[in-house]
Amino acid sequence: MGSNPTPGAYNKPASLRWKPRVSIPSSSSEDVVGFLWYCRKAGLRESTLDGFGRILKHLARHVNLNSPEQVLNFIAVKDVSEARKEVIVNCYARYCEWKGLPFTKPKYRRVKKLPFVPFENEVDMLISALPRRLSVFCQLIKETGARPGEAWNLKWVDVNPQTNTVVINKPEKNSNPRMVKVSSGLIARILSLPRQTEYVFKTNPKAKLKTLTRKFQRYKRQIANKLQNQRLSLISFLSLRHFKATMEYKRTKDILHVKELLGHVNIQNTLVYTHLVNLGETEYVCKVAKNSLEAQQLIEAGFEYVCTTPEGLMLFRKPK
Repeated sequence: MGSNPTPGAYNKPASLRWKPRVSIPSSSSEDVVGFLWYCRKAGLRESTLDGFGRILKHLARHVNLNSPEQVLNFIAVKDVSEARKEVIVNCYARYCEWKGLPFTKPKYRRVKKLPFVPFENEVDMLISALPRRLSVFCQLIKETGARPGEAWNLKWVDVNPQTNTVVINKPEKNSNPRMVKVSSGLIARILSLPRQTEYVFKTNPKAKLKTLTRKFQRYKRQIANKLQNQRLSLISFLSLRHFKATMEYKRTKDILHVKELLGHVNIQNTLVYTHLVNLGETEYVCKVAKNSLEAQQLIEAGFEYVCTTPEGLMLFRKPK
C-alpha cells in the first residue's frame, strides 16, 4: 500500500500545491565549492563570489554544469533580461575556464536604460515614514550617493561630527574611496543610533545587507499603498544614489565633480546623469535668511545663495 497523502493536499489547485525543491547533485555541489575557492584565491570580491555561487547553484538544479551545451540551451530559453543572461554567461565562462571545458560565449548585449530617479519630496516622504535605522541608512545614501554596500560597510570611525563628513572607505566595483560633506542633521541621526558593532548599521557581525534590503522592500510597499503613491514602491537604494548624482549635476553642471562624488573610475559611467537633467527652465523654492545662523541652516539643507537685499536679507534657492 502506498503512503497516505498529506491531508488537504488535493483540495488545492495544482498550481498551489507544494512542490519539492530540486536538490543539487553532490558532484555539482563539490564543483561549486571548488570553483568559488578558486575565485577567492584569484582575489575576487566577496560580493562577486556570492553572485557566482547563486548562479551556479541555480544552474546545477536544472542542468549538468559540466555540459556546456545543456547550460547554453537552458540560458537561451530562460525568461530573464539580456543583461542578466550576460552576467550568467560570464560566470559560467569562468567556471569552464577553471574546469578546462570548451566554451564559446554567446553574444548577449544588455539594453541600456535610464535609471529611475524619484522626486525629492517623494524621497523625503519615504525616508520620514521608515523605521529609524532604515531611515538613516536611506538618508545617508541620499546625501552621499554611496552604493548600498558602501553605506552598509560604514564604520563609526568613518563619521566625523567635527567636520560633518563621512568617509567611504570600502568602495565597491573598483571605485575610488572618497570623503563626502553631509548635513549636521544626518550626523546627529547617525550618532543617535545604538553602537552594537564597529559598523554603524550592522546590528551584529554576521548581519547581511540583503536582510535590510528585504525589510526596505516590505516597508516601501506598505508606505506606497498607505499614501496612494505607487512611485514610492519603485524607489530602491540605488534610486537614492541616482537621485544624488542627478541633483548634484543639476546644481553644479560639473560632470567631473559628480564623477568624484560617486567614486567612478570611468567617466562614461557618470555621463548617464547628464541625460537625466532638464537643462531648461527650473522651478525653485526660495527662502530668506535674516542672519548667519539661518543662512548656515539653509546651506546645509541644500539651498544655494543668490544675493543679499539692501535690507540685509539673504536670498537662497533650491530646485523643486
